[in-house]
Amino acid sequence: MGLEWLKPGVIFGSMLYALIGVFIFWICFLIIDKFTPYSLWEEICEKKNVALAIVVGSTAIAIGMIVAAAVHG
Repeated sequence: MGLEWLKPGVIFGSMLYALIGVFIFWICFLIIDKFTPYSLWEEICEKKNVALAIVVGSTAIAIGMIVAAAVHG
């Protein structure tokens, strides 16, 4: 176990997978936002809907875990 993780190929691969994961997460979140019958931003920020904020946060965590598992292999 040396310094293999410092090789440029490993660093580039990690950055590439991170960007792919963030992009997939962003696309999934936009799809969920389009399926809701109201504006999530308006409900959470302007109307202070805490319950919706908890549900959206939980959904974001779940999507993140799924994307991380898919990217990790």
